[in-house]
Amino acid sequence: MADTPEVTAPARLPSLDIVRGVAVMGILLLNIISFGLPEAAYFNPRAYGGSEGADLAVWLVNFILFDGKMRGLFSFLFGASMLLVIDRAEAKGVSAMTVHYQRMAWLLIFGLAHLWLIWSGDILGGYALIGMAAFWLRKLPVRGMVVLGVMLVAVQTLLFAALPLGLHYLQSIPPDSPQYADAVKQIAGFNRNFGVPAAAENADALALFRGSYAGIVADRFAHNQLGPLPMALLYCGETIAYMLFGMAALRTGMLRGEWPRARLKRMAWIGFGIGVPAYAAIAAWLIIRDFAMFPVMLAIFPLTAPLRPFLFMGWAALILLLARPGGALTGRIAAAGRMAFTNYLTTSLICTTLFYGYGLGWFGYLSRAELYLVVLAVWAAILLWSKPWLARFRYGPFEWLWRTLARGSFQPMKGAA
Repeated sequence: MADTPEVTAPARLPSLDIVRGVAVMGILLLNIISFGLPEAAYFNPRAYGGSEGADLAVWLVNFILFDGKMRGLFSFLFGASMLLVIDRAEAKGVSAMTVHYQRMAWLLIFGLAHLWLIWSGDILGGYALIGMAAFWLRKLPVRGMVVLGVMLVAVQTLLFAALPLGLHYLQSIPPDSPQYADAVKQIAGFNRNFGVPAAAENADALALFRGSYAGIVADRFAHNQLGPLPMALLYCGETIAYMLFGMAALRTGMLRGEWPRARLKRMAWIGFGIGVPAYAAIAAWLIIRDFAMFPVMLAIFPLTAPLRPFLFMGWAALILLLARPGGALTGRIAAAGRMAFTNYLTTSLICTTLFYGYGLGWFGYLSRAELYLVVLAVWAAILLWSKPWLARFRYGPFEWLWRTLARGSFQPMKGAA
């Protein structure tokens, strides 16, 4: 990416909305596992929900094409959108720092409410914390953004390697060692998240999430006392890197829709050409190893960390290539992207109501493959409601609330977006 001069940001970037619309729907492909199955099933199909036939095929497609890539794409777009808001504030002569930190502070509050009261898989609070740090990198030249981003991905990969190596060390401690009892406890903790939990542990999870709202919320507070801070620290390096890549993509014109198709095709070919074969090889290795815990941790942390940027950048290029200006589906996806905040939170409300005990109580009853019938239904709803809403109102409801709170004044709502 070559350096380009800064330009005044337009009010909206349709290309950014289209990619964001795909990302907000695509992230449900992974989150649905956390909504509907015990925790370890997210990383290990043998943990629960089925690991053969259609269930294995669903895991395979998601692992190769979507797992981590949609989160990466979301982070990529968050960085671009953050920079767009900062550019707009500076163009108006107001304090970019004040605008940015007010937005991040309220996003953190939304994230905490989402985390503690609705769903424990929140990413908003982490983005708010990391976005506060990323603000100070906005003035870097494009080349500097890319170089720093690559360096952060490399550092994150090394830090991730410590997790499976730590497990390997624990597993190597002999039974006659004084450290053995403590090692067994720590291995059991890893197993609850990445291995195949005992039937009793899965039964506890089923009882919890098929139970009352009060019990679920109490469990969230017990396990998330520090809010988004632990996850933000764990994924800080790569998330800032992805945000920097998004800022660079905005500066070079990619997310403004200014790149020629040949350049987008080249990026898509590079991204998928490197990422898909590498992920497929890792997936084949996991299947051969029958999803043993150490290979699973090695795969989801250090092995895939340097590959994710290739694939989510490939996705961004492919989406821009396939988006047909003025097309009916393109318009609906762009509307979904304009309401990404609302659609993300509404998805959590819908899915927790479907799966948890205070709603329909489907938790643990659907197989991994069957969960994707829910995904298709939610996608259809997002595409159906977003465009008609924006034909009548300027913002999605949660976008409006965030904007009103961050600006400290009531924002006009009525009128087409």
